[in-house]
Amino acid sequence: MKKKYYNEAVIGNEKIVASFSYQGEMLRLFYPTRDYRQFIDTMYTGVKINDSSFICLQEDINNQYEQYYSENTNILNTKIKNTYFNLSILQTDFVSIEKNVIIKKYKMTNENTIDLEVDFLLYSKLLSDSNNMVGSKIEQDILLQYSHDNTYCIFSKLPILGYRLNHGEEEIKSGILQDKDYIGMANDSAISYKIGNLKPGESKEFEIFIYLNDHQEKYQFDDIIEEINQIKKMDTTKELKKVEKYWNHYVKEHDGLKVLSKKEEWKKKLIGTEEMSNEIDKMACEKYENMKQIYVRSILLFPLLSNTETGGISAAIEIDEDRSQCGRYSYCWPRDAVFVTKALDLLNMTEQTTKFYTNFCKKTQSKNGMWEQRFYTDGRLAPCWGYQIDETASILYGIYEHYKMTKDKEFLKQVYPMCQKANVSLGTFSKETFNKQVSNNINTKQESYDLWEMHEGIHLYSLSAIYAALKAMIAIEHELNETKEIEILEEKAEKIKHYCIENFCDKESKTLKRSNKDNIVDISLLGTVVPFSMLDADQKEVKNTIEKINMTLRTYTGGYLRFEKDSYLGGNNPWPIATLWMALYNMKIGNKEEARKQIELITKTATKHGFLAEQIDNETMQFKWVIGLGWSHAMYIIALSCLFRDVF
Repeated sequence: MKKKYYNEAVIGNEKIVASFSYQGEMLRLFYPTRDYRQFIDTMYTGVKINDSSFICLQEDINNQYEQYYSENTNILNTKIKNTYFNLSILQTDFVSIEKNVIIKKYKMTNENTIDLEVDFLLYSKLLSDSNNMVGSKIEQDILLQYSHDNTYCIFSKLPILGYRLNHGEEEIKSGILQDKDYIGMANDSAISYKIGNLKPGESKEFEIFIYLNDHQEKYQFDDIIEEINQIKKMDTTKELKKVEKYWNHYVKEHDGLKVLSKKEEWKKKLIGTEEMSNEIDKMACEKYENMKQIYVRSILLFPLLSNTETGGISAAIEIDEDRSQCGRYSYCWPRDAVFVTKALDLLNMTEQTTKFYTNFCKKTQSKNGMWEQRFYTDGRLAPCWGYQIDETASILYGIYEHYKMTKDKEFLKQVYPMCQKANVSLGTFSKETFNKQVSNNINTKQESYDLWEMHEGIHLYSLSAIYAALKAMIAIEHELNETKEIEILEEKAEKIKHYCIENFCDKESKTLKRSNKDNIVDISLLGTVVPFSMLDADQKEVKNTIEKINMTLRTYTGGYLRFEKDSYLGGNNPWPIATLWMALYNMKIGNKEEARKQIELITKTATKHGFLAEQIDNETMQFKWVIGLGWSHAMYIIALSCLFRDVF
């Protein structure tokens, strides 16, 4: 599989997620969940024009590209113009809402002064290994690429002109495909279709379908082909309008911050003034449009990261299957998901949040009450490399935050047994540490990884999360009139707070320490105030820590690093998460002007489609690494809601 780290656009439905490059190449396709299984090794398309050889639509020196989403949708349009032949192609990619099929609509227009004879070609190579051998077969004008568990079907309403089931990548170069066999053992194949003669100014339209079958109900080709024949009857123009209507309604329904319905109020808040001259109004309009793009894209991204059956939420669409740069991303981290659920609640997606806690968290909780580091979105344990106590604490905190939004006591009753088990687990973790009879030398058996998953020890952020979890448990007990444990819980919370002040404050500088092992400056120190409210924002130690963070982690661009001496991917890039975290702190202390600047900085670093990345290149201020990181988008929504909450 070639290196393809950047998913620059994403489309999908409840079962399918597919990612694309800016040139319209489909990079990845996941089915039936957001994180498993990924089918594509390589897939690209091209044309043969008159007597030419193969011209790749995604990579040709004579091609020009323009890409955009249809407004307020997950419908992706890529305009490709081959300037040598003056052939323009509009490629529209979308996923049916009701069927597990990707539709690729093409409109080809001859902008030349001569006739153009056009063939369309497609190359498809699926991921295959000794435990997942992929074979191929041509039957009834369908390319069936199949393994034990799945069949991947590519077809059109047009008849197949030619095909190659073995060594397709080499054979496609000529633009002419011929094969004597109807079935083959290779995982790569190529097919072609005759579009025909295009006169100057003439346009022709056709579509390519990609249908997936997971063999749960049907695995015989006769059954699959019968279903495909029904799909071929689909009016794709009507289907496109249906998908467009669905996503437009989805965006309108989830405009929880009233960004779209109260444009003028938002413009004023983005500028920070009620006065609107023509020049100021023009500036306000530009800021509003940029912010709105990220806001709408966030609304459309979250359902593509969410498993609708279990409630699991993927951190991102996968970017690094071979772990050449990282430990992979397409998993559900409970902690990350808690931040996302906060954003979901703000966007009127409370049902998804409820399902995350009542279904996914219940399914993934260990018998001892803890949650492991990360899971597949279907609830199965994913590869992990250590324990992180804040994963467990964050869920307890998140449950009560969700309740504060919904006031649904039935929800609390449903998760209460789970909360009790989690509370016991947190108590087991901390009892040695906070026992008055034990010295201040922390028992190393109680160590865990920090939230960045890079350092073992006892961390102030983790302790703050436990404090917030205990406070959440106290509030839950109050709501359910289960008062017998409240006094004990309050005593535990105060012990943690006192312990942190005594043991995680540098006596000389009067600043907070991130762990028992080092005094490295870390943006997660803000967690003591935002969101966990263990310490007050006006405490001397907190103020001194903020000053130290600003001197150490703020770059000359105004963005913030995660922590001092970060080594991940060079370590010198600001993170949207870190920068927006500081914005949340500034709003906590009433410094809205500084928070506004920090939100605006992140807004400027979004991709052309409105996606936020994991990091920002400090030199170019462009996105870097993971595009469409759920945590980044969640922090952006949370920051907007805090800054502009008086709008609604």
